[in-house]
Amino acid sequence: MTKLSVNINKIALIRNSRGSDLPNLEKVAMDCERFGAEGITVHPRPDQRHIRFDDIPKLKAIVTTELNIEGYPNKDFMDLVIKNKPNQCTLVPDPPGVLTSDTGWDTVINEGFLKDIISTLKQNGIRVSLFLNPDVKMVEGAAKVGADRIELYTGKYAQYYNESKENAIKSHIETALLASKFNLGVNGGHDLNLENLKYYASQIPNLLEVSIGHAIICDSIYYGLHNTIQMYINLLKQQ
Repeated sequence: MTKLSVNINKIALIRNSRGSDLPNLEKVAMDCERFGAEGITVHPRPDQRHIRFDDIPKLKAIVTTELNIEGYPNKDFMDLVIKNKPNQCTLVPDPPGVLTSDTGWDTVINEGFLKDIISTLKQNGIRVSLFLNPDVKMVEGAAKVGADRIELYTGKYAQYYNESKENAIKSHIETALLASKFNLGVNGGHDLNLENLKYYASQIPNLLEVSIGHAIICDSIYYGLHNTIQMYINLLKQQ
């Protein structure tokens, strides 16, 4: 079954908005795992507007499933990741100050840069995933630079799901099929929700993991965190 990794950035954003420790990030992470999540995802940004750098060692100490740290591999980020050694590091091409991750790497143009970064991470025993648009032209490049997995950006899929889910997912299927030929695992993330997740997971071959944060926190307002995580897991079981 495809694993569910819960992105807790929004929990940190709520905490930071009041300058207190409510909600407590570590407790939420442990509860997500207790409620069935098989991973915790965080994305520390340079401005630390949600996840702060000092959150990472605390989460590393208590997460018992898989810790996935996302981010742009500048020096500060690399130092943080190597020091804390998560199970997975997902590299995203975000420039400083971007609102959210909404495009993937060009693995051809960035080949040399990514190869060096990935080599360093793998030497430290960290699995590496590259955030990619669903574009077959980028898959071979991901394999060449040494990535273990790719994470497909699903924002456009979610945007056009109601218009034509078959057309919206076509490029994702093609990219995932090619990834398997290069022995690349496939993750997915961005705007997946209770409406579009089941179809996505049922159609994408070798889908190992989905990372979902914003939608889970929104749904939790109505259903509660425990029920919401179970609802997402049940959808993944139906693929």
